[in-house]
Amino acid sequence: MKKNNLLIGIMYVIVGVLFFLAATLTDSKLSSLLFGFAGAGIAPGIMMIYRYFYWNKPGNKERYAERMENEKIEQHDELKVKLRDKSGRYAYIFGLVAVSISIVAFSVLGQLEIIDNSRIIIFYLGGYLILQYIIGIVIFNRLLKKYK
Repeated sequence: MKKNNLLIGIMYVIVGVLFFLAATLTDSKLSSLLFGFAGAGIAPGIMMIYRYFYWNKPGNKERYAERMENEKIEQHDELKVKLRDKSGRYAYIFGLVAVSISIVAFSVLGQLEIIDNSRIIIFYLGGYLILQYIIGIVIFNRLLKKYK
């Protein structure tokens, strides 16, 4: 396993500890969020460090090499590449539909005065919808140029 994985794990732990210290040393409304960021940094960091040492043990190096070889084969399997591309497209379309339905739902809730300031949510979702659509077109055109 690469030493870079160990360094990334250590950085996660350091950032998590910094968030933990910030949460414990300050008394603010963001303390619970800071504790969440601390946990989100410390737990994965410890797992990365553990995996690094586990896979670098002499008895596990051979299994790790075999696992990496299988993973490399899986990543370049044509059927799986095509399925990943197709699932990404479906997720993209689902996201566009979900945002469009959310805009309508928040408009209705705003008109019925169930939600205050629904215009902010609608503008945000509308901007996100437009951004998502434009990014989809830009990425498609760049990939088309690259592989043409």
